[in-house]
Amino acid sequence: MSREAAENLYSAIEKTTGLLDVPCSRDKVWPVLSAFQAAIPKAAILFRLATDARHAGEVNCHMMMLPGDVDPYALALSKGLLEGTDHPVGDLLADIEKRLPVESYGIDFGVVGGFQKAWSCFPGDSMQKLSDLAEIPSMATGLAANMDLIARHGLAENVTLIGMDYEHKTMNVYFGEADECLKPEAVKSMLRDMEMPEPSEQMLNFARQAFGFYATLSWDSPKIQRFCYSAITREPLSLLERVDPKIEHFLTEIPYGVDEPKVVYLATSPKAGEYCK
Repeated sequence: MSREAAENLYSAIEKTTGLLDVPCSRDKVWPVLSAFQAAIPKAAILFRLATDARHAGEVNCHMMMLPGDVDPYALALSKGLLEGTDHPVGDLLADIEKRLPVESYGIDFGVVGGFQKAWSCFPGDSMQKLSDLAEIPSMATGLAANMDLIARHGLAENVTLIGMDYEHKTMNVYFGEADECLKPEAVKSMLRDMEMPEPSEQMLNFARQAFGFYATLSWDSPKIQRFCYSAITREPLSLLERVDPKIEHFLTEIPYGVDEPKVVYLATSPKAGEYCK
């Protein structure tokens, strides 16, 4: 069953990348699917394409809701999907497990880049406090540097999950139940405080319909690296005023989940400006 699910997922990835002219190597993708094949039948699986320069030529695959007894980072190391590191990002997932309730996990891998990220997901009825996260020894220093800023916007106790990016040595902090932060003036204020570019009308309209957002932080800088809003819709093109042809092709031609809602992200950063995922 698990092997068959892994083979079916590989076929879907291969078909998707073929439509997007992105090279897909079985030698790169299959080791990830093989390592996590037991979780595939029950995982929520998403394909992702992004329009910024950093993600050019790549298609990512997310697998969410892995069982809480599976440590994805440890498994990736044991299967040779990652090399060990003495950077704090390598300790963060285990340190979170020791101190906070983790209900499930997720992973992210690229068809070109291989295994890249892991997520620790807190129980749906138990959002976590920034102050507790800041006490974790391996936590990114960027979190402590921005605690006051985040708290000013009412998000001090609204953390739903943490993402670890092993490739770029960064982490994501996801926030939930924050409707007040999605109003145009609140969006402008928060992005201004983060020293992000002035939001476009597209960003303001998109944020109104978002279900949540996340910040990207690092160990190397006190600045928030990126800020991203997330929305779910059956008509993703309706949320975006300017649609990159690559994104439009992806949304209209990929045959999977045709009648299901899509997740659309609109991100901003000082270097890349606004871009879609």
